[in-house]
Amino acid sequence: MSSNTAVRTVRRRTLRVAAAVLIAAAGFSLTACNDSDAASSKPAASSASSSSASSATGAKGSGGNGANGSDAKVNTESAAAHEAASPNRTETLADGSTGEIYKLGDQHYRLKIVNDGDVLATFEANGRDAGLDGNGMYVVLTMGGEVQSWMGGEHQGPGTFKLAGGWTAKVTKVGESHYRAKIIGHGDVMGTMEANGHDAGLDANGVYIVLSTGGVISAHA
Repeated sequence: MSSNTAVRTVRRRTLRVAAAVLIAAAGFSLTACNDSDAASSKPAASSASSSSASSATGAKGSGGNGANGSDAKVNTESAAAHEAASPNRTETLADGSTGEIYKLGDQHYRLKIVNDGDVLATFEANGRDAGLDGNGMYVVLTMGGEVQSWMGGEHQGPGTFKLAGGWTAKVTKVGESHYRAKIIGHGDVMGTMEANGHDAGLDANGVYIVLSTGGVISAHA
C-alpha cells in the first residue's frame, strides 16, 4: 500500500469516527432535550394537577360558601319565622285581653287573642270577614285587618231580631252546630251569614255582627 493510499484510508476512518461522534453527540443532545422536555412537562402536569386541586378546593370553598349561604337561608327563614311570629299590631279587646293581628297576605289576616301569656283563641279572615263568640265577648276580624270587640247585645236563635244600626236578622237552624242568618235592611236581604262548625262575622257597613255555631247573634255599631 502506497503512502498516499494509507493517508486517504486514515482520513476516511477519521471522518467516519468524527461523523459517528457527531451522531452520538446529536443523539445525546436529543435525548437530553427529550428528557428535559419530559421533566418540564411533568411539573406542568403537576402544576395542572395542583391547579385542579385548587379548583376542587375552590369548589369546596364555594360549597362551603354555599353551606354558609344555606346557613344564611336558614337564618333568613328563621328571621321570616320570627317576623311571622311577631304581630303587625296589637289591640286591647273588650274583656281586657290582647288581640294580636298578623297580616298573612292580601285580604288575609289572623287574630290571636292572648291573656296573661296564654293564647285563648286564634282565627283568620281570608277573603271574607270572620267572627268569634268568646264566652260573651264578640269579636269581628275583617278581611281588611280591622278588629271590633264588644260585650252583650246577644239574641238566641232561631228567630227574627232587631240589631244595632237598624238591621234585622232572621236566624234559622240548618243542622247541628250550623245556623244561618239573613241580614235584612229596608226590606231586602243585604247579606247572609253561615256559622257551620265555626262562628261567623260580618262588617255590615260599619255595623259588626257575630253569629255563633250555637245560634247566638250579636251586633255592635
